Amino acid sequence: MLTRKQLELLDFINKRVTREGVPPSFDEMKEALSLRSKSGIHRLITALEERGFIRRLAHRARAIEIIKLPDALGGMPTGAMGGAPMAGFTPQLIKGDKVDAPRDAMPVMIGHAVELPVMGRIAAGTPIEAISEASHNVSVPGGMVAGQGHHYALEVKGDSMIDAGINDGDVVVIRETSAADNGDIVVALVEGHEATLKRYRRKGDMIALEAANPAYETRMLPVGQVKVQGRLVGLIRTY
Repeated sequence: MLTRKQLELLDFINKRVTREGVPPSFDEMKEALSLRSKSGIHRLITALEERGFIRRLAHRARAIEIIKLPDALGGMPTGAMGGAPMAGFTPQLIKGDKVDAPRDAMPVMIGHAVELPVMGRIAAGTPIEAISEASHNVSVPGGMVAGQGHHYALEVKGDSMIDAGINDGDVVVIRETSAADNGDIVVALVEGHEATLKRYRRKGDMIALEAANPAYETRMLPVGQVKVQGRLVGLIRTY
């Protein structure tokens, strides 16, 4: 039987992974549960692992697989298919050859998969010039783009988001939108020409673009200098 805090943390992790495909940071977990220190989060995660609800994956920053949920949270991870546990922070591995991008750069249905255009590289580090032309396509599970709106993919360049489970060379799946909530990982266009992948927070008339790597500082920019172009909904990693 889980304590109230253990249940709250498991629910928070499950909902964040379902919504964004990447884990919340330890700071976000601490804030969500109103705890004073990260050590409390570590203890809760250890307790959940010992009870068989989650599994931490080695050699990945905060990578957690949700094995099961208690009856109070529905009995299985949100989004799990066919009763199989959903891999919480584990990227989906997609194999297949690259094909030419369609001229209109719109998703093409292929069986249970979807072909998305890869619209170039996105910086997870120092912002790079925005690229808006499709270079090739990538196949993703249809469930990854089940929500409304146009979707596209970008190749990650840099390591500023590694603590959110996003590595250099990964492909991120983005739902096109100009709106974002605090805490969302977004594609942000800075000053009209630099594109970057960061966690978004609005603070009054300023926008904070937060890295998930202590080696990078948070960028604070006036609202007028930042345009949200999409929100992260999935991650693809190949080996």
